[in-house]
Amino acid sequence: MIDVFWPEGSGLPDYAILLPLIHTVMPAALPEMSPEILMNKPESTPPAHFLRQIVQADLQSGKHTNIVTRFPPEPNGYLHIGHAKSICLNFGLAQEFGGVCHLRFDDTNPAKEEQEYIDAIKQDVEWLGFQWDGEVRYASDYFDQLHAWAIELIKAGKAYVCDLTPEQAREYRGNLTEPGKNSPFRERSVEENLDQFARMTAGEFPDGAKALRAKIDMAAPNMNLRDPILYRIRHAHHHQTGDKWCVYPSYDFTHGQSDAIEQITHSICTLEFEDHRPLYEWFLEHLPVPAKPRQYEFARLNLNYTVTSKRKLKLLVDEGHVSGWDDPRMSTLSAFRRRGYTPASIREFCERIGVTRSDGVVDMGVLEFCIRDDLDNHAPRAMCVLRPLKITITNYPEGQVEQLTLPRHPKQDIGERVLPFSRELYIDQDDYMVDPPKGYKRLVPGGEVRLRGSYVIRADEAITDADGNIVELLCSYDPDTLGKNPEGRKVKGVIHWVPAAESVECEVRLYDRLFTSANPDKGEEGGTFLDNINPDSLVVLKGCRAEPSLADATPDERFQFEREGYFCADSKDSQPGNLVFNRTVTLRDSWGQ
Repeated sequence: MIDVFWPEGSGLPDYAILLPLIHTVMPAALPEMSPEILMNKPESTPPAHFLRQIVQADLQSGKHTNIVTRFPPEPNGYLHIGHAKSICLNFGLAQEFGGVCHLRFDDTNPAKEEQEYIDAIKQDVEWLGFQWDGEVRYASDYFDQLHAWAIELIKAGKAYVCDLTPEQAREYRGNLTEPGKNSPFRERSVEENLDQFARMTAGEFPDGAKALRAKIDMAAPNMNLRDPILYRIRHAHHHQTGDKWCVYPSYDFTHGQSDAIEQITHSICTLEFEDHRPLYEWFLEHLPVPAKPRQYEFARLNLNYTVTSKRKLKLLVDEGHVSGWDDPRMSTLSAFRRRGYTPASIREFCERIGVTRSDGVVDMGVLEFCIRDDLDNHAPRAMCVLRPLKITITNYPEGQVEQLTLPRHPKQDIGERVLPFSRELYIDQDDYMVDPPKGYKRLVPGGEVRLRGSYVIRADEAITDADGNIVELLCSYDPDTLGKNPEGRKVKGVIHWVPAAESVECEVRLYDRLFTSANPDKGEEGGTFLDNINPDSLVVLKGCRAEPSLADATPDERFQFEREGYFCADSKDSQPGNLVFNRTVTLRDSWGQ
């Protein structure tokens, strides 16, 4: 018996979501589950999750005549798969209810922000299929207004300049069981605070010497209300404002007021900001803002076998564990794009997992199912031999070449491809065994197999080198088996092949999950997530042979390599004459078995 929690009101669980769980808990329950069976799933309708219900109710009641949402990333790293859920939610709700969604960079920390990250984030949002309303917005566009509002709080006696060091401030703050205590600078006069803040703004003090804090309640049970910081001194060049400022507002002070300036109706964020909501509302209540948005929280996306902390992702890049932010093993959207994932598969994944207020972990198998489903329906077929073994068909006429025609897709009318068939071909080394295991349906000494789309051949003799390695097979073919079964016998196995002379050489990169543990953050005793890096997460195969139709494959073009998996031409390294293919996903979920 398996107990599965399913959020109330979200409808019946989709079989594709339950399948990886069943594989994990009861691997013997589904020993062989074909992609064809998985594809015969009922069509799902968008679930009426609580945020959809809130937006719909607000429009029906007249609270809002139209909705305005926003996606507000900090430009201090690349977006990861968790951000995709927020993007689809904010942009998706706006689209669904005829509203608009802003793209705003909450750029309050210039020391960690770069134009590279801004460009990458814009590309990711557009790649997912969304377009923001108007121009890209920046919180830094509002720095003048935020600074003016900070002065208003000082004049109202609701903010003060504090000289405590960061270490002292943490000590004064207290903890979850003990209240904080007032800063000795809390009762400075309005005049002194205005003077101190003006001098901070003018650059008279070094970084960290002073901070502007809100005067709320140092004994508040919610620690976010214990006189939070409004402004810090940072002598740093800003990517948008240059050297105009040497004081920068905190994220908490900036975020809500930026929402208000932009007239956001529904400020949607993840659950870790739930405790920040009272502070969000305190600022809106005590400042003359043009609107008062409402904040709503939902459970963030946690995906097993991945890390999504920007700090950890940056560490993987900086320490050379991966080749960059877009290394196809990373959890960033640019990495999934380079690996061959489609925008449709990511959007479908975000829709399937739903929107709740209950934290949980989604199995990677759900995401992999979504990309398999998409590519099975749309990716053209091709043949590529990853570990070539030459075969010579001894009874095939020398110099003869037949042009065999195969469909580019078995279910879609997207044209045909031509494969030359001649005396010398390549098959995969794994498709011939002298002493095969039980159930092996490929070539064995004296055995027969069909070459995909062509003839039945028989293995007659294996040629070996000095070390006993098989370097070539001598085979014979049945000329009466093109497009039909041989008479008087059954041939069960079908293997892929490519012509020796006309095939194109390529490099194939077999990507797998970056971590061996479903929860990478639980490293070995005394270790870190780095201890769980999968040493086999990348296997590079050179000298692979692809069918001629792949010679003109363009970067990011996706294919199903028959019997091998789904692949795409690498967006950086692949070009005509130097083809490089990345494995997107295997044909089956080998991790769930």
